[in-house]
Amino acid sequence: MGLKVYVDRMSQPSRAILIFCKANGIDFEEIRVDLGKRQQKLPEFVAINPLGQVPAITDGRFKLFESHAILIYLTWAFPGVADHWYPNDLSKRSKIHSVLDWHHSNLRRGAAPFVLHTVLGSALGIPMNPQAAAEAEKVLTSSLSKLESVWLTGKGKFLLGSFQPSIADLSLVCEIMQLELLHEKDRIRLLSPFKKVLKWIEDTRTATSPHFEEVHKILFRAKSKFHKLPIEANYESMSSMKAMLPSKL
Repeated sequence: MGLKVYVDRMSQPSRAILIFCKANGIDFEEIRVDLGKRQQKLPEFVAINPLGQVPAITDGRFKLFESHAILIYLTWAFPGVADHWYPNDLSKRSKIHSVLDWHHSNLRRGAAPFVLHTVLGSALGIPMNPQAAAEAEKVLTSSLSKLESVWLTGKGKFLLGSFQPSIADLSLVCEIMQLELLHEKDRIRLLSPFKKVLKWIEDTRTATSPHFEEVHKILFRAKSKFHKLPIEANYESMSSMKAMLPSKL
């Protein structure tokens, strides 16, 4: 029966699950749930996740939804997952939970609605809401600032001063990568002040390459469609994060 992962790659938490599985050599079947066609509301999927949201998994008879819970389950259910993703040390694990809890009430509350009300909404038939976008931008900017001042401190490259990424790094980076859908000037305006965040995104990408790039290709295809640009032009935007970084940090 094996592990089945129900996702739409346009979904930030879906991408985190996919990258984690691929980076850790977990054997799974990817089943696309097309959000644009509202397949998440079909009875066969609601039987797996009654909330009608992606991602979700089945592992044999076991069903689970909510991306953070799924990531934690995967670290325990499959042998060979390195300890740094979700450490056995209780204090380190608890701190990862603090980041994950903060994510949903801060960073996600800023990034997701900002993208929705500036770019993505029109593709989904949702009217643009400049006021909602402005409010979301305030939350997003504050969250990026908190990332630098609270979570990206210490000697290591990753959240909580770690020297290797955890499930929290992957979850939060995939959230920020949704900003790739924005007009380039808006993406640069939002991210360029936060050099530590940009460096952390690049370090997390490198740590999970080539899976990170492969899973995120869908964003660049979507951006090309939204902004009527050649796909090749957008593949360069991930590399442009490096250009926003100083030579030394």
